Amino acid sequence: MKPITEVRVVKTTESAFIRPFSLIFKQGGNEIKWDLIDSHNGVFVIIYNRTRNTLVCVKQFRPGVYYKSIPESDRPKDGYIDTVKYPPSMGLTVEFCAGIVDKNKTLEEIAVDEVREECGYEVKVSDMQKIISCRAALSTAGSIMTFFYTEVTDQMKISEGGGLAHEGEDIEVVEYTIPQIRDIITQSEVLNGSSSFLFGLMWFLTNKIVLNN
Repeated sequence: MKPITEVRVVKTTESAFIRPFSLIFKQGGNEIKWDLIDSHNGVFVIIYNRTRNTLVCVKQFRPGVYYKSIPESDRPKDGYIDTVKYPPSMGLTVEFCAGIVDKNKTLEEIAVDEVREECGYEVKVSDMQKIISCRAALSTAGSIMTFFYTEVTDQMKISEGGGLAHEGEDIEVVEYTIPQIRDIITQSEVLNGSSSFLFGLMWFLTNKIVLNN
């Protein structure tokens, strides 16, 4: 990944990805105002490489994780962040291949696109096994996230992946062995991974590893 420099906090005036708003309602006669974010639904793809017996994942810089990794007392409300004191590596996360639902395509077609763009494998819609759809960010967004599973081989690799540069993506493809996966889910803290990532790891171990042994 390219180096990250000159990190600064600014106020958001408009966004192509989220829209903040509030919902006002009455519950038990009391009026309640709840702040929300209108955001896209998404897809996650658990990718198993049969050639190397590994899970194919992605590593990338997540600004939200970076910002929340800085002590609250030291987080600027506006202006530059001291990247010497708080290196951008604090915001690196490990995730499954994923993408937002913002195209006039089926969820399976979007998942296929993400696997090719982020990880460099060419898979077909018929290769996508739907696992489950569930809600995310329940208190602020309630978006629907759909998980898929697919298997690849080294022969299906057509590029290095890395995401779409013109969309600001800079992704590193990483792989984890089965012992490494087991080690991750037994840790008491996994601060560079999301709950969806941990769910996917546990689903894979339960449904693909345990059932095949």
